[in-house]
Amino acid sequence: MHFKKSINQGLFYIQGLRSFKDTLPKNIKKILNKRGYIYSDIINNWNYLVGKNISSICYPKSFKASGKNNEATLTISVQRGNEIDVEYSKAEIIKKINVYFGYKILSKIKLETFEAKTVIKNNKSSISNASKNRYLKNINSINNENIRKSLIKLTKYLK
Repeated sequence: MHFKKSINQGLFYIQGLRSFKDTLPKNIKKILNKRGYIYSDIINNWNYLVGKNISSICYPKSFKASGKNNEATLTISVQRGNEIDVEYSKAEIIKKINVYFGYKILSKIKLETFEAKTVIKNNKSSISNASKNRYLKNINSINNENIRKSLIKLTKYLK
């Protein structure tokens, strides 16, 4: 009589339900073990955690947990010229993130600056007349009326 051992690793068969973590690839397991889910959660809830004023001038760049000490560092990219605002609110950001997760997960915040790109709006259209005519010829060659009409509307919005 052969007994199947229900262990999660090895060459033995696994009976019953497996945990979700055991079904994931090895690379993803490493990220989850390094608290990768925390970083994604911080990114998803950044506006809620820090508020509109601070979230408009900075964003989280990386999250590094340093072992079992629960000492973690969050690196924030800050728009040049607004470093002081974020520097003064570091303690508040740490407190809000720790309260959000329910335990002390973050202990330090590092700031990095970046240059903000200014967007200049031109009144000139970016598509030349020759390419517009080419697109319209291709669109008019489509047999389905609904698709043709929706593509014409799309080109009007892209102008």
